[in-house]
Amino acid sequence: MKILRISVIFIFTMVSICKAQAQKTTIINPILTGFYPDPSIVKAGGDYYLVNSTFSYFPGLPIMHSKDLKNWKQIGNVIHNPKQLDFMGERITRGLFAPGINYYKGIFYVTCTDIDHDGNFVVTATNPAGPWSQPIKIPQVRGIDPCIHFDEETDKAYIIYNSDAPDRKPLYSGHRTIRMYEFDYKNLKVVGDEKILVNGGVDISKKPVWIEGPHILKRNGYYYLYAAEGGTSVNHSQVVLRSESVWGPYIPYEKNPILTQRHLPADRPNPITSAGHAHFVVGPDGKDYSVYLAVRPYEGDFYNTGRETFLSPVDWVDGWPIINYGKELIPFQFDVNYKEVKQKNALPQSGNFKYTVQLNKGLDPSFLYLRTLEEGWHTIDKKKGLIMNLRPETVMEFTHPAFIGKRQQHINSMGEIEMSFMPKSEHEKAGLIILQDEKHFYYVAKSLNASGNQVVQLLKSKTDEKATETLSEVVLPQSNEKIHLKIQSQGEFYHFYYSLNGKKWTLLKDKVDGKFLSTKVAGGFTGCLYGMYATSNGKVSDNKASFKHLKYAGSDPTYK
Repeated sequence: MKILRISVIFIFTMVSICKAQAQKTTIINPILTGFYPDPSIVKAGGDYYLVNSTFSYFPGLPIMHSKDLKNWKQIGNVIHNPKQLDFMGERITRGLFAPGINYYKGIFYVTCTDIDHDGNFVVTATNPAGPWSQPIKIPQVRGIDPCIHFDEETDKAYIIYNSDAPDRKPLYSGHRTIRMYEFDYKNLKVVGDEKILVNGGVDISKKPVWIEGPHILKRNGYYYLYAAEGGTSVNHSQVVLRSESVWGPYIPYEKNPILTQRHLPADRPNPITSAGHAHFVVGPDGKDYSVYLAVRPYEGDFYNTGRETFLSPVDWVDGWPIINYGKELIPFQFDVNYKEVKQKNALPQSGNFKYTVQLNKGLDPSFLYLRTLEEGWHTIDKKKGLIMNLRPETVMEFTHPAFIGKRQQHINSMGEIEMSFMPKSEHEKAGLIILQDEKHFYYVAKSLNASGNQVVQLLKSKTDEKATETLSEVVLPQSNEKIHLKIQSQGEFYHFYYSLNGKKWTLLKDKVDGKFLSTKVAGGFTGCLYGMYATSNGKVSDNKASFKHLKYAGSDPTYK
C-alpha cells in the first residue's frame, strides 16, 4: 500500500509538472512592434483590449484584442468615421495624443486628446470593435492624457489627466501637474471642482518634468496613482504614489521610479530605451502585468520604428507595484504559466515575421490614411486589386493625398508592392514610399522624364520647402504597365529596388541615409510607414494606379 501511495503521488506530481509545462507561454517583446505608442489596456471578462495613439493618421486609435496578452488582432478603430473628428490642416505628429480605455457595466469608454482642434473628449461603445459614438467634448479638462478611474465600491468615476502648472505659472520648463475631476459616467460630464493631485512630479525640488499618462488603481485600501515622468525620450520613467483617499494627499514611493532604462550604459548591446507610460492589467493567471511604451534604437537614440508597446510582469513589494522586479534590462522575452491563445486570421505583431496582403480582397483595419478618408478616390477590384486615383495633393501638405500605409515594424525590414501604372506626364507619379512625416520621406516612383520615357525615380523630401530632390533615376527599357518596387531597411540604411517581373531585381540605390527618417532627426512622435502613394503633384489628372499586393517582412537580431 505504501508503494502504491508513493506511485500515485509520483504520477500526480508528474502530471502536474507536465500540465504546467504544457501551459507555459513565451511573451515576445515588443508585443506590438512598430508605431504603437502610448498603450492603454483593459480587461473585460476573459478578453483584453488595447488602444494606442495615432496622431493625425486615420482611422484613429486602433483597437487590439487578445486572450493571452501575447497574440493580438486589430478588430477596429475608435475613430472610424471622418465625421467623428477632423485632422485636416494638422501635421502628422499632432492629432490624437495618448488615449485611455476603460470598461464598466457593459460599456467601453475611451478618453483622448485632439491636441489642436477638439481638446479632450470621451467616446463609448458596447462592442469594442465598433461602432463608437460621436466624441463628447470635456472642455473643463484642460491638458492631455485623460483617463477614467471607476471605483466599483462607491459606483463613482473620476477623470485624471496631465495639465499646466498651478495658476498656469510654471516654475521651470516641463513643470506640469496631475489633476482630477469627479466624472458623471452616465451623462459624460465632469462634476464639481478640479483638484491638483500631483504638482511637478515625485519631488518638485528636483524639478521633475512632464508628469503625464496618469492612472489610478485601487488595492488593499489604497489608491495608487501611477504616471510617466521625465519626458517620452531617453529620460522616460514610471513613478507611483498612493493615498487612502482618491482625492489625496498622494505620498510617493521612496524607491521611485518603478520602471526606467535611463540609468543603464548607453553602449549595452541591443538596447531598449525610453520606457514609461505604463498601464496595469490582471493577466489570465491572476497576476499583474503592465503594458508600456519603449523604443529599440539601432544606434544611440536613432530609431525609425517609433515608440512600441511592451509587456512586463508587475510584482508587489512592501505594498508597492514594481515593473520587472529584480531586473534592470527590459527582457525581449519571458515565460508565463498559462496557455497561449492564437488569434484567427490575425497579422503577426511580435518577433520576426512576414506576410502578404492580397489587395483584391480589401484593406484590413491596420491600413492608415493621412488625416481623413474622402470617398471615391480608391476602389477594390477582384482582378486588379487596389485602384487609386492620382490626386493633386502630396504628402508634403497638411491635406489628404492618395496614400495608404502600413507600419515599419522592424529595424531590418522590407516593403514590396506590385503595381500597374502608365504615367502620362512628368507630374504623375505612383509607387512605394517610406514616410516619417511631411518633410522626411523617400519615394521610389514610376513616372516620365522630360523626353517622355518611362523612368523609375528615387526621390527624397527637402526639409526647407515642399519639394523633392532626385537621388537616382533609371530609364526603363520599354513602356511596361506592370512594375515591382521594393524598399529594404537595414538599421541606419535603406536600399531601393525595382523589377519588371518580380523575380530579377535591379538596385536603384543602396545605403541611403536612414537616420534622415529617424524620430531624432525628424522630431515628433510617430514611426515610419511603408505606403502606396499616387500623386499628380498639384495638377488635375484622371489617371489611376493599381496595386495587386503588399508584402512585408521583418527580422531583427534580438529574436531567435
